[in-house]
Amino acid sequence: MAVNALSDNKGWLADFERYLRTERQVSAYTVRNYLFELNRVEKLFAETESWGAQQHDSLQALLAKLHRKGLGARSLSLTLSSLKQFYEFLLREQHIKLNPAINLTAPKQGKPLPKNMDVDSVTHLLEIDANDPLSFRDKAIMELFYSSGLRLAELAGLNVADIQFSQAQVKVLGKGSKERIVPIGKLALQAISQWLDIKRDILCDDDALFVTAKGKRLAHRSIQARLAKWGQEQALGIKVHPHKLRHSFATHMLESSADLRAVQELLGHANLSTTQVYTSLDFQHLAKVYDGAHPRAKKRTK
Repeated sequence: MAVNALSDNKGWLADFERYLRTERQVSAYTVRNYLFELNRVEKLFAETESWGAQQHDSLQALLAKLHRKGLGARSLSLTLSSLKQFYEFLLREQHIKLNPAINLTAPKQGKPLPKNMDVDSVTHLLEIDANDPLSFRDKAIMELFYSSGLRLAELAGLNVADIQFSQAQVKVLGKGSKERIVPIGKLALQAISQWLDIKRDILCDDDALFVTAKGKRLAHRSIQARLAKWGQEQALGIKVHPHKLRHSFATHMLESSADLRAVQELLGHANLSTTQVYTSLDFQHLAKVYDGAHPRAKKRTK
């Protein structure tokens, strides 16, 4: 990549600004944002550095530095977009021979954990007045989500044969096509049984457990929409979605049992650390569980 004089820093930015305003004809607001982000990055350059001297690794390191300084996800996304647009312009204008920003990625942001519903809220949600086929189906769906902590894709992919009534359990195909057996509670089994009685009158294409009124396997978005609908109808004041019920299942199970390993198995997590984050456990609680359970962790008594 050609290394240009430091004066090119300001000259290239001015050229880019003219390009945005005249050729691209973007809004003044967008121009201002792009230049603000580029100037923010430029301030991190060493005294002898220029835009033309940057390579992929150095730009990635600058993004990581902004991330460590506390720059939020939206701002980082805009910084990344500004860099990519700017370097595409420089390449087009033949100021540089290679584009160092082409494969840049924004530093990963920690995803906020969903707030679980308390037991009373879940109970209220599940006490819907089922009086038509779809409401019976939806009640069975919500009962199963909360009873067994299934993922959305896992529940949507269930067939009737996966429900084992005599053993009160369900066979689940989880991530990585890994099967696991999960218990089903009494009320969930009852709701599923009621739904299956109704489903027998629906002409279905396959053996899907949950179907539409026309007999098609229920899609992910339809399940999400139905849960959101019931959250509104039950006046819960929060958006109800499959992951919230899964999270509530995990939290309530852990609060009652304090058995992290069991919850890990029920959720289908490959690593214990995933369950730790998922259930918002603090390290002190984990340490207490570990110290009380692990043979090598227990203090020796003299």
